[in-house]
Amino acid sequence: MTSAVPPTPASPARRDPALWVVLGLIILLVAVALVVVFTRSEPALLDAGTPGGVVQRYSTAVLDGDETSAARYLSAAALADCDSGETAADSSATDDIRINLVDTTERGSTADVRVLIITSYGSGPFGSSEYEAEEAFELVRVDEDWLIDEAPWRLTVCPPRSQGDTP
Repeated sequence: MTSAVPPTPASPARRDPALWVVLGLIILLVAVALVVVFTRSEPALLDAGTPGGVVQRYSTAVLDGDETSAARYLSAAALADCDSGETAADSSATDDIRINLVDTTERGSTADVRVLIITSYGSGPFGSSEYEAEEAFELVRVDEDWLIDEAPWRLTVCPPRSQGDTP
């Protein structure tokens, strides 16, 4: 009579190969997510000679509070109509704003650039609130350059006037 030898339990490393596959996939997904988060960069700059590129550069300057740089993209008419008492860059009006290009329509020497302005407001019990508004920039071609003739009120900026300027 032979005695039955009880089967030896499988070692923990050999229990379930599916477990190792799942753990490997989780580690891979975490690594990919970290790479995406840390390599995300600013949006690609549009061509500076296009209406969209002008709006992108102007909006960046406004959001950065750089009125002097933003003014380089304004037409003479926009600068003449400037009310330096009402400027977005002087206040917190540009805090927590994102801007997305919707579309551009060119008509000879004028162009409209429609954008989506997304404003985030604090955080409440259910997270932050956002408000979206579609606005338009009106541009004119002066010589070979596109200049902003009218900007949405949230992104209107007037450069500081020098001492010799009249109000």
